[in-house]
Amino acid sequence: MPSKDEHTTIRQIKEKIQNFVSVRKWERYHNPKDLAEAICIEAAELLEVFQWVTVEEASSWKDTPSKISKIKDELADVLIYCISMANVLDIDVSGIVSEKLGKNEVKYPANKYYGRARLE
Repeated sequence: MPSKDEHTTIRQIKEKIQNFVSVRKWERYHNPKDLAEAICIEAAELLEVFQWVTVEEASSWKDTPSKISKIKDELADVLIYCISMANVLDIDVSGIVSEKLGKNEVKYPANKYYGRARLE
């Protein structure tokens, strides 16, 4: 089965999330401050899945349905709130990701950072 990523645009996802919010009349709760808090809370819930396990254990979960299911749910919550913030602030997600990657290419040139997270 092909990935939905191959056929779904960011615009379609943004519209689906906005519709979900609108149908429930949740717009008053979807302001930048509350969404930033929600992003942090959901990111913490994602992090909690990995609490007290080794890198090796976490890396082995790719083939463990119960672990992947929990990770998917928490990651989806983070993404939904991030996209909700983009909706509220009228931010072009593709644009900001491209811009930030451009800045990171300058800040972390591959010839200096190849295979390492920081310079020593």
